[in-house]
Amino acid sequence: QVQLVESGGGLVQAGGSLRLSCAASRIIFSIWTMGWYRQAPGKQRELVAAITRGGNLNYSESVKGRFTISRDIAKNTVYLQMNSLKPEDTAVYYCNADHNPLKYWGQGTQVTVSS
Repeated sequence: QVQLVESGGGLVQAGGSLRLSCAASRIIFSIWTMGWYRQAPGKQRELVAAITRGGNLNYSESVKGRFTISRDIAKNTVYLQMNSLKPEDTAVYYCNADHNPLKYWGQGTQVTVSS
């Protein structure tokens, strides 16, 4: 019943920007921790950024200063603004909603950064 739908992925040159969106349904969005994860070929899925119900932010060290997570409560949508993209950022990006012990995932959106 819970659905997370990502959008905004694509192909971009190094140094460019993308904005990912995740629209959530069937949850009270504002009380869940929302996060973005990514999985590159041959690697484990890793946390990129998260925002808690209280608005606290967490970022992977590799994206600090370049990526920003935010949410629009009225639209039930969480965003990931990605600036200064690097080829190493290439991965499938997944939206996550967490309310321990429950965890839901979106289908993912591909981000490819060319050299």
